[in-house]
Amino acid sequence: MDQKKLIKEIDQFWDTDIVPALVDYIKIPNKSPSFDPDWEKNGYMYEALDLAVDWAEKHKPSGSKITVHKPPGKTPLILLEIPGKKSGNVLMYGHLDKQPEMEGWDPGLSPWTPVIKDDKLYGRGGADDGYAMFASIASINALIEQGINLPNIVILIEFCEESGSPDLPFYIEKCKNEIGSPDLVICLDSGAGDYKRFWSSTSLRGLIGLSLRVDGLKEGIHSGASGFIPSTFRVMRQLLSRIENEETGEIIIDELTTEIPYHRVEEAKKLISILGESKIENSFFSPSTSDPVEACLRMTWRPALSVVGSEGMPTLQNAGNVLRPFTSLKLSIRIPPLVDQFKAQEAIKKALLKNPPYGAKITLDFDEPAAGWNAPKVKDWLATSIESASEICFGESAGSIGEGGTIPFMAMLGEQFPEAQFIITGVLGPNSNAHGPNEFLHISYAKRLTSSIALIIKDFRI
Repeated sequence: MDQKKLIKEIDQFWDTDIVPALVDYIKIPNKSPSFDPDWEKNGYMYEALDLAVDWAEKHKPSGSKITVHKPPGKTPLILLEIPGKKSGNVLMYGHLDKQPEMEGWDPGLSPWTPVIKDDKLYGRGGADDGYAMFASIASINALIEQGINLPNIVILIEFCEESGSPDLPFYIEKCKNEIGSPDLVICLDSGAGDYKRFWSSTSLRGLIGLSLRVDGLKEGIHSGASGFIPSTFRVMRQLLSRIENEETGEIIIDELTTEIPYHRVEEAKKLISILGESKIENSFFSPSTSDPVEACLRMTWRPALSVVGSEGMPTLQNAGNVLRPFTSLKLSIRIPPLVDQFKAQEAIKKALLKNPPYGAKITLDFDEPAAGWNAPKVKDWLATSIESASEICFGESAGSIGEGGTIPFMAMLGEQFPEAQFIITGVLGPNSNAHGPNEFLHISYAKRLTSSIALIIKDFRI
């Protein structure tokens, strides 16, 4: 095949057809159901669905079939089935729901107003993970254009990944005949260590999300009673200390920890040799450890607690001298690969509800727990193909990296199809800031990644 022609055509297709579509997509505030409980009524998700389906219908390969699932009460699902001419099955994955706005966008930038600047497309959802469907179709069409025989390919696009994919088990069962038994899974929802090479994610942490509420009073009372009556914040502080050592950040619940495989420690060492020590960008913090390998493992193979939201606290301007009746926090607890998410959740529940301080009323509301994922051993053909694709498209050797985030779909598929091979990759490189302010898609990197995926699919074998 003509590799230079393929790369050139994909670059042009990005400029003429993908970037304009992503510009329109970013404008739609289709927040995931966890952040927009009225998503059905608001209609933004259906607007994003229509945009994606209309584009896919225009650009889908000849002979392929698009099916849209949108039963009442469930987020939509898009399936694009592309029949192949050689044996084997490939499943490609992405999602089209988004995180909420988040404060702190730079002047001239905002979540729902796309801006192209310095080869970057700014706006919520372009990199996480709006580009995935468009790039998948582009890679396949580029191969068909050159007469390459393909295996059977299914592209699956969901709309609730940012909420923990609660509807996905339903769809995996409902669409099991269409999905079949994939030999290779390609997920375009992950990260990159830099923008110089093709990156494969080798592990993902799981996620326990919950709202923790402490009630102590029927109504707020004068803070002159403090000292006799404990504050709900003090109780909350004590409860968090049952999960985390507040001085070190170490998670102290045994069920949330695991022994780190030796080869993942060695992988972390190799990563440091490529990228150097981890740096904390845009921060006043100093690193929590001076050991660069340990720093890498803390982001990928150790559990961690974050407080990501709160209720019951007035703004500083409106804060009177009042003992508040309740304090509620939203907790995000990352758990390592290999940790059972249900056992972890039960251990957290037990720790928080046992002997409530001062007899406080403790309320827990858990999100759907998500398991982590540890990649199986890569077959020789795939390892060779990844390295070759990186050299051709980037001029650099490929890299592998563990990720601190979660993709529930991978754990589901890994359990259901233990013999499948996986490529977990994506455009979320340094400072791309998925979920935060100033999220961007690195356009040139996305182009090269799309070409790399095409070359890997070309090499596919069972």
